Amino acid sequence: MFLGIDLGTSAVKAVLVDMEQRVVAQAVAPLTVSRPHPLWSEQDPESWWRATNSVAAELRRAHPAEMARVTAIGLSGQMHGATLLDGRDRVLRPAILWNDGRSGAECAELTRRMPSLPEIAGNLAMPGFTAPKLLWVARHEPEIFREVAKVLLPKDYVRLRMTGRYASDMSDSAGTLWLDVARRRWSPELLAAADLDEGEMPELFEGSEPTGLLLPEVASAWGLGDSVEVAGGGGDNAAGAAGVGVLKPGSAFLSLGTSGVLFVANAGFAPNPARGVHAFCHCFPGLWHQMSVILSAASCLTWVTRLTGASNEARLLAEVEAADRDTGALLFLPYLSGERTPHNDPDAKGVFFGLNHDHDRADLARAVLEGVAYAFADAQDVLAEAGTEIGTVSVIGGGARSRLWGRILADVLGRPLTYHKGGEVGPAFGAARLARLSVTGEDMAAVCTAPETDFVIEPDRAATERHASKLTLYRDIYHGLSGLFRSKAST
Repeated sequence: MFLGIDLGTSAVKAVLVDMEQRVVAQAVAPLTVSRPHPLWSEQDPESWWRATNSVAAELRRAHPAEMARVTAIGLSGQMHGATLLDGRDRVLRPAILWNDGRSGAECAELTRRMPSLPEIAGNLAMPGFTAPKLLWVARHEPEIFREVAKVLLPKDYVRLRMTGRYASDMSDSAGTLWLDVARRRWSPELLAAADLDEGEMPELFEGSEPTGLLLPEVASAWGLGDSVEVAGGGGDNAAGAAGVGVLKPGSAFLSLGTSGVLFVANAGFAPNPARGVHAFCHCFPGLWHQMSVILSAASCLTWVTRLTGASNEARLLAEVEAADRDTGALLFLPYLSGERTPHNDPDAKGVFFGLNHDHDRADLARAVLEGVAYAFADAQDVLAEAGTEIGTVSVIGGGARSRLWGRILADVLGRPLTYHKGGEVGPAFGAARLARLSVTGEDMAAVCTAPETDFVIEPDRAATERHASKLTLYRDIYHGLSGLFRSKAST
C-alpha cells in the first residue's frame, strides 16, 4: 500500500492506494486561512501538522490492516509558502501563503538586485513566490529575519515533522525563485539576492526519490510498520500531473482547485516570463513544465455561495442548471486575490459588471463560473503566444465534479476536456504514485498513466462564438479598471 498526502490551502487530503492503483480509502481535514490585513494570506504551520495527523488517524480507524501495509508515503502541497524556522526548528511566524500579495515592492527590489532572475528562475518576481516574501520579512520584521535558520515550503515542513529531515523536491522548489531551474540546483546568486545562502535551504531530490524514513514515533501513531520511506513528492500541480499521466510533452491538465492552473508538460526548460507563464521542473527527472496560473478558481464559487446565502455549492450549481439562461452582459472578474497570469497584478480586484434588477442568485453564480472560464481563456492564449502546443487536456480538482462548469469551460476554451474516474482526488493520488516509484524503481511512464476516462465534454461551436464577444468585454473591463485597482481607495 502507498499513502499520498496533499497539503492544500483549504484542506489536507490523504489517499491509500494499492498495487493495482485503486484508491482504497481517503480522508480529508479542513484548514482555514487568516487574512489579518488587505493582501495578506497566512496559515499556522502547526495546523498543517494537526490536519495531517487527523487524516492519518481517520484512515487508521477505518482501515487498520491497509495502513499497516504502507511501505512509502508521497507528499504534495500548496506551493510558494514561506515557513520560517529558527535553529531549533521552531516556527518564527505564520507561514505566508502563495496567494499573499503584500510583497509587490519587494518583487521590484529583487529584480533590481538580480536583473537576470527571470532567465535563471524561469519566472518573473511575483508576490506569490517565496523569495519576495523573505525580502518583506527582512524589511518589516527584521528581528524575525535575523533568526531564520531554515526556509521550508509547506509540505516540506510536514516532511520535517514526519522524518526529521530538511528536504524538498525540484518541482516545488522551482516555485521559490531560488532554483536554477534549467540545472535543477539552488542558485547561489538568486539566494544572495535575498540575503540567504544554501545552508538555509533544504536538500534537493527528484519527486520519485526517497528522502528519508518516517520517524518511529510517527509510524507508531499512524499505525504503520517499520522502514516506511517518504518520497520527494511534488508541488500540488506537478503531483496532479503525475496522478493523471501528464508526462508526455504537450499533454496537459486544467485544475479547478482553490486556484486555477493550465499545466503543460515539456521535454526541456521553456521559460516565457514576460506574460506571466511559469516554467518549473516537473516532479520527474529530466522533465519540466509550463503553467498559467489564476489565483482564484473554485474559491470564487465558495465565495459567491457564502455571499448569496446559498446552503452549499452543489445546491447553488443546481440552481444555475435549473435556471439555464444566458446572463447577457453580466460579467465577473475573478480577481479576489489579485492575479498572476497574464496580468501579474496583486492589486486586481473581483468585479461584477452589468448588474440590473432582473439578476438573481443563479445569475451571479453563472457569471462567476463564466468569469473563471474567461480567466482560463487568458491562460490558454498566453501559452499559445509562446508557441506551446497543447494536446489532450484533462480536468482535475474539486471543481471537476461539476459538469455544468465543464461545459462552460469547454465552450469558452473551444476545446474538448477529458474527465477521468477519480479525477477529483488529484495531487494526493499523484503523491501516492511518487511514493510507489521511490521504493519500486519502476518506469515512471508505466506507473503514471492516465486513469480511465469517465467522459469527454466537447465544445459547442455556437456557444464558443457567443462567449468570444463577452471575453473581449471581460478583458476591456480589466484594462479599464487596472489603474483604479492600484489607487488607495480600492484597498
